[in-house]
Amino acid sequence: MKKVLFIINPTAGKERMKRYLMSVLDLFTKADWDVTVHITQAALDATNVAQKQGADFDMIVCSGGDGTLSETISGMTRLYRPPVLGYIPAGTTNDFASSLQISSNTMKAAQTVIDGHPQPVDIGFFCEERTFVYVAAFGAFTEVSYMTPQEKKNLLGHQAYMLEGVKSLTNLKSYTMTVESDEMTLEGDFIFGMVTNTISVGGFKGLVASNVRLDDGLFEVLLIRTPKTPMELTNILSSMILKEEQSEYVYRFKTSRLTIHAEEPVDWVLDGEFGGAKTDVEIVNLQKRISIISGIKEIAADR
Repeated sequence: MKKVLFIINPTAGKERMKRYLMSVLDLFTKADWDVTVHITQAALDATNVAQKQGADFDMIVCSGGDGTLSETISGMTRLYRPPVLGYIPAGTTNDFASSLQISSNTMKAAQTVIDGHPQPVDIGFFCEERTFVYVAAFGAFTEVSYMTPQEKKNLLGHQAYMLEGVKSLTNLKSYTMTVESDEMTLEGDFIFGMVTNTISVGGFKGLVASNVRLDDGLFEVLLIRTPKTPMELTNILSSMILKEEQSEYVYRFKTSRLTIHAEEPVDWVLDGEFGGAKTDVEIVNLQKRISIISGIKEIAADR
């Protein structure tokens, strides 16, 4: 009998798991699984329980949004031999579930946990103190995810992010930075940057580079310089719409390690949660650090 730790965030999305919990547990029991349920009580609770109890189980399953997934994986990375992870998405955008082709339908996702295939995925290590699963970002609109109240997310869903994003248009800030990787060095003023391991961010696929693989040891990096004229802003938007790999204002590249020095503290967002204000940042790719049950046999190739 497989021992499973089931970590649930009951407030994620529109409290979806509350409606399906008994059906999901019945499905797991029929699969001959011995399930221990933990309902998260506060921020970082998923991290703590995964770290303290995870080694005693054959599998950890978590249900919640991207933040719950990120917290759970953060705890698992601290284990010497972390168990395999199953994921039942129940959030508003569920970006990483989209990358793994895990259904947004609760019961289908639960069945995928039972029948799916373990896939190794890369994890980001941020400033030698925190991990992230699919995105570390700064600048324009990044505060929307963690400043949007959970109640508004539950009521309006994806529209809540759009409403908060419109508010932030009047408060765009520029950051003077030096960005270094093995591939290139950039200096100047930037309004946005993100380091990702996903095909979708905020529900949008167009922001991320093509040919994303979740287990190749490489991040996809996007940096946008500060426009100084309306024409420069037009060129940036054009570059983004056309998905140009490189332009005078928009930089896209892949790397396994990145360091950033800013002249003033910059607010960072990790998987939709506030990651701290930093002047110096190092981001390292931990290749194939965690295995997650996916509905596909080969991860996100040539998208």
